[in-house]
Amino acid sequence: VARRFGVADRGRPGDKWLGDTVRWAWRTRILVHLGIDLRLRLRTAAEDEAVRVFASNLRDLLLAAPAGTRATLGLDPGFRTGVKVAVVDATGKVVATDVIHPHVPANKWDQSLATLERLAKAHDVDLIAIGNGTASRETDKLAGELIDKHPELKLTKVMVSEAGASVYSASAFASQELPEMDVSLRGAVSIARRLQDPLAELVKIDPKSIGVGQYQHDLSEVKLSRSLDAVVEDCVNGVGVDVNTASAPLLSRVSGIGSGLAENIVAHRDANGPFRSRKALKDVARLGPKAYEQCAGFLRIRGDDPLDASSVHPEAYPVVRAMVKRTGGDVASLIGNTGVLRSLRADDFVDEKFGLPTVSDILRELEKPGRDPRPAFKTATFKEGVEKIGDLASGMVLEGVVTNVAAFGAFVDIGVHQDGLVHVSAMSRTFVKDPRDVVKPGDIVKVKVMDVDVPRKRISLTLRLDDEAAAGTGSQGGGQRRERGERGGQGGRPPRQRQGQGGQDRDRRGGSGGGSARQAPAPVNSAMADALRRAGLTDPDRGGRKR
Repeated sequence: VARRFGVADRGRPGDKWLGDTVRWAWRTRILVHLGIDLRLRLRTAAEDEAVRVFASNLRDLLLAAPAGTRATLGLDPGFRTGVKVAVVDATGKVVATDVIHPHVPANKWDQSLATLERLAKAHDVDLIAIGNGTASRETDKLAGELIDKHPELKLTKVMVSEAGASVYSASAFASQELPEMDVSLRGAVSIARRLQDPLAELVKIDPKSIGVGQYQHDLSEVKLSRSLDAVVEDCVNGVGVDVNTASAPLLSRVSGIGSGLAENIVAHRDANGPFRSRKALKDVARLGPKAYEQCAGFLRIRGDDPLDASSVHPEAYPVVRAMVKRTGGDVASLIGNTGVLRSLRADDFVDEKFGLPTVSDILRELEKPGRDPRPAFKTATFKEGVEKIGDLASGMVLEGVVTNVAAFGAFVDIGVHQDGLVHVSAMSRTFVKDPRDVVKPGDIVKVKVMDVDVPRKRISLTLRLDDEAAAGTGSQGGGQRRERGERGGQGGRPPRQRQGQGGQDRDRRGGSGGGSARQAPAPVNSAMADALRRAGLTDPDRGGRKR
């Protein structure tokens, strides 16, 4: 500052006063504002990154593979209160509920098996969805025994995340949707439905209650909500919605449709039966031309016109009619006919209203009508005998499901009621800038147990299966260095590892003696240090820093 304004000690009477003024201005005005501005910029950047991570994880969760329209038996595990059971048919309608008590203190194992067998036979159940909360592995064992004893039922058991199920159970919409059902049983219904179609069920829950992301409680409520709502709407529009089966919360996420209009659509459907065409949507109260123009392309109706079940917008139907006229036949014979469609040139159907990109998109949609962008359904298999954290031992290789991805690593459910952490430095042999480049929520991965701390319920995992695990079983926390990461959704801070990705030792603590080695002060930018020294703000007795 002094150099910029030509202030220097030239022997003049006012030079000392000018120098003191410069130092005072730097210390009490400029430096303070610089610090505030820098902290604000860093916080804004960190907040934007945390919102991005949350939104990306939510997108992966919503676009998880659906099991499809198959009768499903949902189990909401519990010990004292019992296991809540709900059977939903292929359309998601609840057809039976019950409560069984196979675990302590009742121990009615055989009676519970008989109940599940009866329900599975009576309703032609294909899938068993098991919530991953308390008593989940014990309930998984019960389902496994049912499958072994009755192979003729051809059942498949799947562990399902029950995050947010209790929020849905107590919500106003659940009371409206399942008015006569006990709150505890609604959770089992939600678990079964989210296996059939995660997107359709999770839109009923506040995205912030789903439990993905990091530091969400420290973020701007408005910024986070706006970002998550945009992700949900984008996912719903990308997949498409069947008007005749969708709930009001799902319909309200479609572009052009609000909550009031969604309820009107459901009420019209209940009063007049299923919609037979997209044109019939115009009969819904308050659904005007603009709303119809916005939403029609995202709504699917399996009725009179095969184009209504595709993502082709009604405005573009004349283009398809022109294609049919060129090839002969009808619309039904053209849809899915790859050979004929690829023989058509998009340029031949371009006009003043529909350009080349639009016509190309129409041809691609007709080739694979109603295609679902979500991946194929597959399940993870948890290792038998590993049901609680005490069953783990260093060196075990297990299969698990990625439940959450944060900036510092990924959390993996390996079936022991406590997610393990794969730190970003243990994901690959090469540098990983973003953990989402390696794994995403819902991915099924194989991991190796590196270290286990039973008292603190912390599990260190690695995706590099040839890494050497910690010495001994590690199950009693025998002095090994631990992961210090908390679950991202709970506002924990990133873990500290012995080795960072750049190969530097990031843990400055002492060795087996337990003492804490004093860390060397962080290097200071030389230009800043010179400026501070000239301003008289450094103190050698305080390690180069003045309070």
